[in-house]
This record gives sequence, C-alpha cells and structure tokens, in this order.
Amino acid sequence: MTKIDCQGVLFDLDGVLVDSTPAVARVWTIWARRHGFDPEETVRKAHGRPSLATIRELLPNADHAAENSIVERMEIEDVSDVTPLCGTLELLASLPANRWTVVTSCTRALALVRLRVAGLPVPEKMVTSTDIVNGKPHPEPYLKGAGLLGIAPQDCVVFEDAPAGIESARAGGMKVLGITSTYPAGKLAHADVVIGKLAQVRVAANGAGKLGIEIQ
Repeated sequence: MTKIDCQGVLFDLDGVLVDSTPAVARVWTIWARRHGFDPEETVRKAHGRPSLATIRELLPNADHAAENSIVERMEIEDVSDVTPLCGTLELLASLPANRWTVVTSCTRALALVRLRVAGLPVPEKMVTSTDIVNGKPHPEPYLKGAGLLGIAPQDCVVFEDAPAGIESARAGGMKVLGITSTYPAGKLAHADVVIGKLAQVRVAANGAGKLGIEIQ
C-alpha cells in the first residue's frame, strides 16, 4: 500500500471521474472528417486539452469561437453513455466537500452536464476551460483549483489520466496520481503513482487534519 498525505484533492473530469471516451471520440471523429483531418489523430490531440486549443492548432485561420461552439453543442448533446468510472461515487462521498474540486479542460456548461448525467456531486466551485487563459499542460488550471480550495499547491494531490494534465499539475508543484483509463502506464510515467482505477483509492483523515490518500 502507498500512502500520500495532503490537504486537498483536485480531479480531472473526463477519464478520471466519468467515462466520456466514446462520446468524445464520436464528436471529434465527426468534426475531423468534416475538415479533412485524420479522426484517430484528432481524437488523440483533443483529449485532456481545451477544445479551443485543438481547434486553433488544426484550423489556424478559422472562426475559432464558432467552431468551438459547434463542438461544445455536439458534446452536450452526446451524453447518453456518459457514466461514473469505477470507485468514483464512493471516493467522492468519503471526501469533505471543502477539500476537493474538479479541474477540467471542457467548458463549464459541458462539465455540469456530464457530472449530472453521471449522477455525481457538483462542487460549489470548479475550474473549467471557461475560467482560464492557459489550458493544460500550463500550470494555471491546477493552480487556480488549489486557490479555490484555499490550499497551498504543494499540499494538493491531483488525479489525472492524460499526459498534458500530469504536466500541468507537476508544473504547479503538486503530487499526481495517474490513472490508466485513457493512456497506458508508460505514457503516465511522470506521475508520482500510476493506478488503474479510483476503486484502488481510500481516504482517511488523520489527527493533524490532513487527508491520507491510500492506494492499494
């Protein structure tokens, strides 16, 4: 068993708390084919980053806001098979409400839809692509998440499934648990610990007011 003490916990959304992979793949495949891009490569580029960043990279001369609105609308409408990942409900229920939040690369509207469709609690405050200037792998998203909790970055643990998100958290000075729901372990090697699913994680409060993250 591995144990990490912390004060706060920051979760990525897609691939960590909810399984939206089929929906993401469907939407970006449709979008890629419309613009003549390779669907598989486009889906890979899009995962773990704000959709606007992917659109800007692939269509530098397009109306980025308009394209992003199209992608967002498609994703909001495609949620029929969005479900909580194994262990998510139990882990969130074990955490004090003021000690965790969500830091995601999707928009606020989409994040709210996916959380609600999956039947997960919606944190009072969270960080989405709507709230930041620089997306993952820049440290801004996770630094802002720590700030929302009022906890120093070095006292936070991040749960991530994407290399860009792990890089973002580490650049912000945080410990990172990588989850192999989207990428193989080798792609997440720069995380502090790599696990297969949240069901391997337990949280226990200790006498010093800290949270003990136990990984089996």
